Amino acid sequence: MTVPIAQPFGDAFLAVDWGTTNRRVYRIEAGRVVATDRDARGVTAIARDGFPAAVAEIRTRFGDLPMLLAGMVGSTIGWRDVPYVTVPAGFAGIARGLAWIDARTAIVPGLSVLADGRADVMRGEEVQLLGAVAAGLVPADGLLCQPGTHCKWARVEAGVVVDFTTAMTGELFALLRGHGLLSTQLAGAVSPGAAFRDGVEAGKRRDLSAALFGIRASKLLGQRDDADAASYASGLLIGSDVAVRLASGAGDLHILSDPDLGGLYAIAVAANGGTPHVVDSHAAFAAGIIALSRALGE
Repeated sequence: MTVPIAQPFGDAFLAVDWGTTNRRVYRIEAGRVVATDRDARGVTAIARDGFPAAVAEIRTRFGDLPMLLAGMVGSTIGWRDVPYVTVPAGFAGIARGLAWIDARTAIVPGLSVLADGRADVMRGEEVQLLGAVAAGLVPADGLLCQPGTHCKWARVEAGVVVDFTTAMTGELFALLRGHGLLSTQLAGAVSPGAAFRDGVEAGKRRDLSAALFGIRASKLLGQRDDADAASYASGLLIGSDVAVRLASGAGDLHILSDPDLGGLYAIAVAANGGTPHVVDSHAAFAAGIIALSRALGE
């Protein structure tokens, strides 16, 4: 549906950060979050024709209000495949790219990079990135990191996203843990102790495939207990990812994450000479979706 003139949402609206496996709903009034809830109803838990009912159920619980939907709900596996906005992009460009389901329901488009033979995409992270800038949680110029299944490394300049790179760091760890030669060794919990830090140091060499086999060899030769293997593997993957991104020079790096995962990345950043700053990703999303709602009237 095309809406000729997007109107401001007003003082009260709903926002959904709708991921692949989880979603988080926010009720926002007068520029602040007054209610929020997280559940496991990600887009893969909902049939393609089930999104109207899912949105109606959210409105029943949180109020019959306008709604902005961000994340994988706008992907090929979501409600509607919404075209990406090409970087550089800020809130004004994203607002113009909204896909309107009806006059009160819109899907945020996400961002893309296509330059010099390199392609990349994000959905949902753009709201956090720009929201962190808008709220003053991060500087308007610099490198930002969003850890996760697919870790995003984004460059912002003058408050807009100008470039980004996605690393499959979290997904690689999950695949190694669930399948293949190392799976039985990686069942333990990941903790930010000596084994994790050893992995970070090994990751600096950026010889990832060889270092991963070293986990197997260390077990066979009695060099490392399996109880530490998961922490070491996590440190190796995160350390390698961070070492590549900071290879051209370390400095302040703002990490948009929950404290646990953000803390692991902070260890790796510091080990590579950077100064880490962990930022609450949920606060960044809320700030971003509020700023986007205001951009609709500009």
